[in-house]
Amino acid sequence: MEPPHSSLNSPSVELKSLQLCDGESADSGIGDGDDLPLPQQIRVSNITCDSFKISWDMDSRGRDRITHYFIDLNKKENKKENKFKHKDVPTKLVAKAVPLPMTVRGHWFLSPRTEYTVSVQTAAKQPDGDYAVSQWSEIIEFCTADYSSVHLNQLLQKAEAIAGRMLPFTVFYRNQQQEYFQQASPGYRSRDAQCRRMLPAVKDNSGSHGSPISGKLEGVFFSCNTEFNTGKPPQDSPYGPYRFQIQADVLFNQNTNIYFGDFYCMYTSYHYVILVLAPHGSKGDVFCKGRLPALDRSNNCFLSCAEDENGTLSFCHAQDVILEVIYTEPVDLSLGTVAQISGHQLMSQSTVNAKKDPSCKICNISVGR
Repeated sequence: MEPPHSSLNSPSVELKSLQLCDGESADSGIGDGDDLPLPQQIRVSNITCDSFKISWDMDSRGRDRITHYFIDLNKKENKKENKFKHKDVPTKLVAKAVPLPMTVRGHWFLSPRTEYTVSVQTAAKQPDGDYAVSQWSEIIEFCTADYSSVHLNQLLQKAEAIAGRMLPFTVFYRNQQQEYFQQASPGYRSRDAQCRRMLPAVKDNSGSHGSPISGKLEGVFFSCNTEFNTGKPPQDSPYGPYRFQIQADVLFNQNTNIYFGDFYCMYTSYHYVILVLAPHGSKGDVFCKGRLPALDRSNNCFLSCAEDENGTLSFCHAQDVILEVIYTEPVDLSLGTVAQISGHQLMSQSTVNAKKDPSCKICNISVGR
């Protein structure tokens, strides 16, 4: 599938053209290519989470001899000397010479939200199979993008497939340490102690590496899952022994838009779905529009708010996934209650900055992690 913004006039370098041809070896002989033009003014554009366009300027001298381009692509943190070695493939790419700019794509060597360095050589294949090459170009840096709406919709479809049946619930809840809820608690940046409000904080980097909300969206984290046998929130929590509870209709009503944010697991059988609740027209709502898939408030597989003929709202959550709900506005503590739970603090279940399992076939898509 062609990535966003790509041009029909921009040749696309696929895996087939990046691999060495049969019988070729990148170490089979690299000769003197002093008469080959040196790539200059390297330009990277149209960057997506798993592709980019690259072009450069070249002198006309020796240009007609060029048969291939060698592209040295490295993650910035693993930046190494610019040498072509076959063992480093696929980060050292061999592409047939095509008109520029060309599109380089592939989830097998590009990950979302990752900084890379890139440089280029021009090469001429010799009759004996060896190559004459130019010098390496300058090294430039770029960063791949977040998941696009196409990729998020693929994650959404995977999450919908395992969400399970819907169970009723009545409250959202948030667990913290006791100090968090006390008025004299200036040590928490996500609390306005004086006005007794829970303030939106920037979402951490848990979940999919390409999620557009990580490190960007601000909100207050809530849960809503209930125990199957009681229909009430569980008495255990990884986030603290004190719980704030608020009636569901305060946060989720006909003025609230709901968005799908992410789907992931942490090397366990539990799967997590991140949802965003944003009051219509709010700062969080503006952020989510165009970035996240919008869900039907009353008819989706994860979290629903339905209104009967009398105007009464009822709420349901998915049974087979753990929902992480981000509410994008401040929440006044006076709108709910705070009490100690009777269970344990299960720290092993915390998702704070949790890394997604890249090998899980249930929650990964073929576009990095």
